[in-house]
Parts: sequence; C-alpha cells; structure tokens
Amino acid sequence: MKNTNDHFFNLINEIIYTEAFQNLKHYKHHYAYTRFEHCISVAFRTYNICKFLKLDYKSATRAALLHDFFFYDCEDKLTRPKNHIQNHPRQALENAKKLFNLNKKEEDIILKHMWPLTFSHPKYLESFIVTLVDKYCAFKEWATYCAFYILKIA
Repeated sequence: MKNTNDHFFNLINEIIYTEAFQNLKHYKHHYAYTRFEHCISVAFRTYNICKFLKLDYKSATRAALLHDFFFYDCEDKLTRPKNHIQNHPRQALENAKKLFNLNKKEEDIILKHMWPLTFSHPKYLESFIVTLVDKYCAFKEWATYCAFYILKIA
C-alpha cells in the first residue's frame, strides 16, 4: 500500500508539473511564502482531513490546489485588481478551467473559498473544509512571518 505522501502527489501530479502552476512560484503570498507553497499546503491539509472524514478527497484536493490560481501580485496595492479579496476566486476558477477539466464540486470549492468575505456560501462540505483550511494556512503563514520579523529586530 502506498503511503499518504505518494498518494497525495499522484493525485496532484497532472496539475503541479504544468508550466502555469509552476509559475505560482514567482508570486509571494502571505509575506514569506510563495503562492505555489501556499496552495500545496492547503491541498495537503485538505487531502488529509477529507480522507479521514471519508469525503470526496480527490475533488477537494484538486480544488484546494487551484483555489489561488491567479497570476498577479496580490500584495501590491498599486497594481492588484480592485476588490481582490472578492474577485480572485473567480479569476482562479477561470484560469483553472482553461487548463483542467473540473467537476461542479471543484468549481464550487474554488469559487467559494473566500466565504464569508464573499457573498455565496459553500454548497458542499468539502468547499467549507477548504475555506477553513485556507484561513488556517493563511494565518499560520502570516504568524510565521511575524515571528521571524519580531525575532529579527529583537
């Protein structure tokens, strides 16, 4: 039997090795991380939670990987699109649909991962899990950055 890491990476291989997904390594996300690292972190935690709960871990993992699949610097207030928080899920979904076949659950997960900051609530339990995992990872990444910043100046 394959271990968890092998199964996880086999599930996401078709996405992570595309040139477009590799380009996410060029965008900072939550200060000290790249968007590539953030998306993999969200996907791996989602995979483990959904597998444990016997949910559709395949759709949840793929969508978690693609939830921030957009190509601009979201931390640059001068160049990022207006209403980035509300609009980037739609941009990520449009980009993902150009390259990958997505099912309805994957589309819902990507589109609604910023709830409650967006108006539409998640339709599936997997969508809600990705929403929570994304918030957890974003907070962890922000807190890590703050800890390093504090230690650096102390």
